[in-house]
Formats: sequence, structure tokens, C-alpha cells
Amino acid sequence: MTQYLLSIYQPDGPVPEPEVLEKIMRELQAVNEEMQAAGAWVFAVGLHPPETATVLKASSGDVLVTDGPYIEGKEHLGGFTVIEADDLDAALHWARKVAEVLEPLAIEVRPAQG
Repeated sequence: MTQYLLSIYQPDGPVPEPEVLEKIMRELQAVNEEMQAAGAWVFAVGLHPPETATVLKASSGDVLVTDGPYIEGKEHLGGFTVIEADDLDAALHWARKVAEVLEPLAIEVRPAQG
């Protein structure tokens, strides 16, 4: 089986109100439990806001360390799930379920190398 990364992109800005977020998190947990029962789920994690990031970039023997997100944008990686699936179609099946729960957020699906 191949591992796939389901990346969750969310807009910059405030977190949804608790009553909205609690419903989303319950539904997402249900999808995670469904993936676990099917043997597809490897792990999932949410990330702290992009301003908590530290970026390291090597150039000419030096490593530059900067605080905050490397890329300016209107969206950021908010979390991800790693799954195992027989093929891309099976991975897309799970990604659709995550996308339905997190509408209108974008879910990027990428196979892991090796």
C-alpha cells in the first residue's frame, strides 16, 4: 500500500466560533474513526498558526533562520492526515470525505515517495 498525504489548506484569519468548530471537529473525528476501522488511517494532526513557524534555508554554507511563514499568502497548511491506500482512487475516496466535512477548505492529495 502507498501512503498519501491529505493536506488541509485553510484561510488566514480568525478560528471559527466554538459552536461551529465543535461540530466540524466531531464530524472530522467520525471520518478519522471510519478510516481507522478500514485500516487506512496512519495519523492526523492540526498545526499551530503560521506565525508560529520557523523556517531554515541553507545558502552558500550558511543557514538563515527566520520566524513566521516563509510564503506570504491568503491560505496556509492547517493540518494533515496520512493514510495508506491501494491506489489514488482509494486515497481520493477518503479525501472526499474529509473535504465534505471541511467545506469549503481545499484538500491536496499527494503520494509519499518510497
